[in-house]
Amino acid sequence: MAFGTQDEPDEVMNEINMTPLVDVMLVLLIIFIITVPVMKHAVNVDLPRATNQAQDTKPETVRLSVDAQGSYYWNDAKVDDANLPALLQIEAAKNPQPDLHIRGDKEVRYERVAQAMAAAQLAGVRKIGFITEPKN
Repeated sequence: MAFGTQDEPDEVMNEINMTPLVDVMLVLLIIFIITVPVMKHAVNVDLPRATNQAQDTKPETVRLSVDAQGSYYWNDAKVDDANLPALLQIEAAKNPQPDLHIRGDKEVRYERVAQAMAAAQLAGVRKIGFITEPKN
């Protein structure tokens, strides 16, 4: 046994090994150097301020019904064949244009429904829908 050597297991080390600590600090420094420019990649622009309000104006719905005898009903009020084009033109001129829902009786001739569709097209109505009842 030689005296003064550090080969003895009983001797306590009285210095802190700084190498792992320095390695960890260098890795963290490199990570921060790389990520900081990425975090701020946008160009600073002073954007204008604007208010945006959603439009809640929904167009009304016009119901045009054709009963079994071929008579027209405008929102449950009977209408003559001569007055129908004028009513359709008034509705077509509105902004927003209302939806036209055509309800035809199953016993009426298709010709009467087709005449109503043609009158709506001539008046300029763009939104036409058909109302049916589901089968049971």
